[in-house]
Amino acid sequence: MKKVSLSGSKRENVGKKDAKAVRNAKRVPCVVYGTGKQTHFSVKHTDLEKIVFNKDIFNIELDINGEKVSTIIQDMQQHPVTDKITHIDFLELQADKKVKVDIPVVIEGRSPGVMNGGRLQQVFRKLTVYALPGDLPEVMTVDISELKIGMSIRVSALATDSIQLLNAANAVVVSVKMARGAEENEEEVVAVATEEDSTEGEA
Repeated sequence: MKKVSLSGSKRENVGKKDAKAVRNAKRVPCVVYGTGKQTHFSVKHTDLEKIVFNKDIFNIELDINGEKVSTIIQDMQQHPVTDKITHIDFLELQADKKVKVDIPVVIEGRSPGVMNGGRLQQVFRKLTVYALPGDLPEVMTVDISELKIGMSIRVSALATDSIQLLNAANAVVVSVKMARGAEENEEEVVAVATEEDSTEGEA
């Protein structure tokens, strides 16, 4: 998982009035927890936006008044109208303690079914992973190079010894559906394409 740094300042007072003052100063009130204690702090809104609205998942190293902790974003609150960030909860990572994180799904390979006219359907854009911090991947890669028309890849096929997926095991992550004009016999079409490639190589 990619790592980034973020600087924050401890908040001496906690409450609605103080939180409003923090936001008026163009900062975001935050809290970090996970080891039995909570630390309230604030960060610059502009610094936080660069991380929160990035599609990548980050291991965020917080530097709060010189004290550094490794964290992930656990929860985020936004203004209902403007979508401006109003509060962030960070979870401190511990090497021996598993965490739950939503990881982006990335499709890899070329599907024979799609090449023969089928329609690729991606059901999940993210999957919920439960694993030790050191085992967390940057993305969940789904190889579709064996998918023919009517075939699918389910959540259960993506789990490993070190990664547990909390989505329903039987849920379809990606599939190839029949589309108008799709070839009935994919193996024959693929074979023809292979012969054409061989002919070109002899020329």
